[in-house]
Amino acid sequence: MEEVIPAALRRDRMLEMVREREFVKVADLSSIFGISEVTVRTDLASLSGQGLLERVHGGAVVRDPNFMVERSFEEELDAYAAEKAAIGRAAAGLIRSGETAILDVGTSAAAIARAIVAREDLVDVSIFTSGLSNALELEAAIPRISVILTGGTLRPKQHSLVDPMAGFILENINAVTAFIGCNGVHPEYGITNVNLPEAEIKRKMVAAAQRTVVVADGSKLGNISVAKIADLADVDQLMTGPSAPTGVVTQLVELGVQVEIAQPEHG
Repeated sequence: MEEVIPAALRRDRMLEMVREREFVKVADLSSIFGISEVTVRTDLASLSGQGLLERVHGGAVVRDPNFMVERSFEEELDAYAAEKAAIGRAAAGLIRSGETAILDVGTSAAAIARAIVAREDLVDVSIFTSGLSNALELEAAIPRISVILTGGTLRPKQHSLVDPMAGFILENINAVTAFIGCNGVHPEYGITNVNLPEAEIKRKMVAAAQRTVVVADGSKLGNISVAKIADLADVDQLMTGPSAPTGVVTQLVELGVQVEIAQPEHG
C-alpha cells in the first residue's frame, strides 16, 4: 500500500540510502518502502531536481558535488553579470573587421554579442551562432554584422539550436575564432558542459575555427560536468573574471593555458 509514510520523510530516507550505498535500484526502493516503481521514480525525480542525487538508468547515484545541474538562460542572466560583461568586452575586442566568428550559446556569449554591437568600428563581420538570444542581440548591428543561425532543433533552456541539422553548417565553414561557453573548466578534465546535445555542437564549433576562446565566469573554474567539449590543449585562450579561484588559475597557467582575467568596470 502506497503512502505508508509521508512523502517528505520517505524521500529523506531514500536520500540517506543513496548516500550510504552510492547506488540504489528503483526496484529495491519499491520493495523497501512498499510503493510502486512509478512513485519511486517521482521521488527520485524530486530529489534530482533539488540537486541531491543523480538519476541513472534503473536507479540513482550520489551526486558528485563537482558536477553541475543545468540552469536556464534566465536563471543565469544575473549571476556574475558584471564579470560576464567584462568578459564580453574582452572577447569582442579580439574580432577584426572582415572576419568570421562563431558564437556559442549562454549568458557569457550573449554578453559578447552585446559588446560586438557596441563596437561600431566593426564592419563586414559574419557571426555564426546556435543561440537565438545572441541573434536577437546582434540584430541591432545589421548590416555591419551578418548574423547566420545554424538551424536545428530548439532547446528551450538556453534558447539553443542543436542537431539534427545544427552541425551541418558548422562542418562546412572556416571561422577565425570560436567563442565557447561551458559549465566547467578543470585542470585535469578540461572543458565540459552539462548538456550532451549542446556539447556536441560546441565540439563542432571548436573544429570549425582556427582559434578557440573559452569564456567562463569564475564560478565555472574547477568544476566538472558530464559532457567533454575539449581538452585544455585544444584551447587557445581562456577568458574569465576576478572571482576565478587563484589556485585553479595557477594550475591552468602551469599547464600552458593562456588565461585572461577581464576586469569589470566600476562606478
